[in-house]
Amino acid sequence: MSRWQLAIEAALAEARLALAHGDVPIGAVILDASGQMLATGHNERELHHDPTAHAEVVAIRRAAEQLGSWHLDGCTLVVTLEPCTMCAGAIVASRLERLVFGAYDPKAGAVASLWDVVRDPRLNHRVEVVGGIAEDECGQLIADFFAERR
Repeated sequence: MSRWQLAIEAALAEARLALAHGDVPIGAVILDASGQMLATGHNERELHHDPTAHAEVVAIRRAAEQLGSWHLDGCTLVVTLEPCTMCAGAIVASRLERLVFGAYDPKAGAVASLWDVVRDPRLNHRVEVVGGIAEDECGQLIADFFAERR
């Protein structure tokens, strides 16, 4: 079992919650420095009519509220899909230590697929990245969602 297996399973459970309100099933969890779950989030764009309500941003906001600080030093974000440019920017801005993600996103991924925002040496903070955790399961959840809509 991968070090990240329990966290990615929790992120997948969050992703499935997005289905209830017609959002793309992407889920995220944030772990504190000791590995304890600090916050969770799933896509809520359709639910709140908010283009910024991606799973990562929702989880980051909740974690910052829990900690009483926007500095998420030492924390790890675990998400089912490679983050987009907006989310990659939020990851850098919040000073997350690590990003763990499931499926790669060849159309919008800003961590490995199209860009590498979170490790760009021109920025003031860089993030450790672990990709491809439970990649098949994470990718299948999203593929099934879009297949049902076609």
